[in-house]
Amino acid sequence: MTVPQPRADTDLSAQAAQRTIAPAAEPHDHGDHEHAFDIPEALRIGAVALAAVAVWFHWWEPWTRFSVIGVAGLLIGGWPIFKEAIENLLARRMTMELSMTIAIVAAAAISEFFTALVITVFVLVAEVLEGMTVSRGRRAIRDLLDFLPREVSVRRDGAIREVDSGSLAVGDTVLVNPGGRIPVDGRVVDGHSFVDQARITGESMPVEKTAGTEVYAGSINQSGALEILAQRIGRDTSYGKIIDAVEEAERSRAPVQGLADRMAGYLVYFALAAALLTYLITRDIRATISVIIVAGACGIAAGTPLAILGAIGRAARGGAIIKGGLYLEQLGQVDTVVLDKTGTLTYGEPEMQSLAVAPGAAVDDVLRLMASAELRSEHPLGKTLVRYARAQGVMPVEPEAFHYTPGLGISATVNGERILVGNEALLRKRGIALPEELLTQQPAAAKVWLARGDAWLGMAIVADTIRSESRSALQAMHAMGLRTVLLTGDTKAVAQAVGAELGIDTIVADVLPDAKLAYIEQLTAGKAVVAMVGDGINDAPALMKAHVGVAMGSGTDVARESADVVLLSNDLVKFVQTLQLAQRTRRIIWANFAGTLAVDLVGIALAAAGLLNPLLAAFIHVASEMTFILNSARLLPSIDPRVAATHQPVAQSGH
Repeated sequence: MTVPQPRADTDLSAQAAQRTIAPAAEPHDHGDHEHAFDIPEALRIGAVALAAVAVWFHWWEPWTRFSVIGVAGLLIGGWPIFKEAIENLLARRMTMELSMTIAIVAAAAISEFFTALVITVFVLVAEVLEGMTVSRGRRAIRDLLDFLPREVSVRRDGAIREVDSGSLAVGDTVLVNPGGRIPVDGRVVDGHSFVDQARITGESMPVEKTAGTEVYAGSINQSGALEILAQRIGRDTSYGKIIDAVEEAERSRAPVQGLADRMAGYLVYFALAAALLTYLITRDIRATISVIIVAGACGIAAGTPLAILGAIGRAARGGAIIKGGLYLEQLGQVDTVVLDKTGTLTYGEPEMQSLAVAPGAAVDDVLRLMASAELRSEHPLGKTLVRYARAQGVMPVEPEAFHYTPGLGISATVNGERILVGNEALLRKRGIALPEELLTQQPAAAKVWLARGDAWLGMAIVADTIRSESRSALQAMHAMGLRTVLLTGDTKAVAQAVGAELGIDTIVADVLPDAKLAYIEQLTAGKAVVAMVGDGINDAPALMKAHVGVAMGSGTDVARESADVVLLSNDLVKFVQTLQLAQRTRRIIWANFAGTLAVDLVGIALAAAGLLNPLLAAFIHVASEMTFILNSARLLPSIDPRVAATHQPVAQSGH
């Protein structure tokens, strides 16, 4: 059996057109569709079953070897099967419909009308069950689209207006009441609430939102009213990226899906050849028919795309956007993970670690002089010092004079005093002696020195901080047997310190973007299956060259566009969970492959030996098919009851 074809009204792009998320620019073709157990199908199955009962009890049998009721039942019930078999034959496609048609016709030809009718019932029921399973998968994915409100409240021209979500514009102020669904990515400008953003970031607990905090489209406002400044709408939102990923998954075909289709065709050829051989050896037509019936590859033909689509949908729910089935498959084969440092393993923002002052100097004075000199500096270390001083209640003043020397630091005049703020080389160049005991502290951190006149006055240690989730993520990767590599442009001392703390296997430091690319090429040439995780513009070439490029949520636009997987947050644990999901998907698909081969080979052998009658063969065919389809269906994300219960928009009234 082939996977059912889509109805036009169920296309994801068509659904999206009615909501905040704009439809895709190009239509896409589906290999499957919604299939509900509707009245015509129920009547057809009932008619065939009634015909089988009539044949069994010999109701109205005017001829000995010909059943009028049996033929009528086969024409009524078998027509969809026969029609698809003919279409596939004309298209030179070998499918299960063709083999089932041969089996049904052969059974009828030897006057086994009851057997032919029961086989037809089994096939029709299998089609319905298969279609209902696939339909459930599509509903689980499509509830992503149905979740956003169709109407929202916005504040325009001093008044609150109800508008269609498709008319939202960047800069609109959106009002969301408790229980409402947030339609945009933006910033809270007024209100206090707790927001369920599990659909976007995978966080299990609601997140507190106050003025100034970020919110995401697809989140649910729980407790208080919020006013949100729309910063990203439609396809540009995090939610829009999820929809893009799902639609791309439907358009694309992973290599394993092509393998599943080819395997299904090969098994049909094999079954027909085995049936011919059985007949030539045994001359037993019932055994021959049983051989044709028992073989089936519908489980892998329908189950493989279902598993891929379900996994991508589940990943999206967990905070990772996979841009197609190909990348999901490759992610499941990854054995080497290459990680950037700044912004990936670390926060990417320097933080004050400690402050040392010269004997007799006051801490506040040291902080004030440092922050004042750095007040107009664009250097990240300078900004950190200014921010830290203000947090301590020390207010910097405007310097009277300011001169920056790249690679060294600043000379400035503050309150009439000439001071130096910079690295060790700057002070040594001016002949200023530094305490040896401080020079050896935290070699991996940056040291900012302060001198007044010809004497040092203080020293601040500033360092990037390792993300708290990086440790658990690296531990999980090692538990999965993955090789880890730190690939960074930072100094060897810093890289070694970070790598040692996280237990990273290989550390490569002091590399420029072209050297990062060359290193990835070296790994891939050595047959490693590489996932590269980064966030910056300098990571983009390496992300594109790796088998799977992964961009952090806070990464640059270039990095996100270059990547095959985009994390919606900066949590590396989400990447590990996506890796585990990809591996699970791969295991399920290959289990379906192995199970199908085993059932077919054993079933054909038993049927050829005369140990399976056609009815039992048909039951085994249907049971194995549904087993493998349901095995794939385990990957589907659950259908949100808030969407399943109603498709009505949530009212978004104003304050």
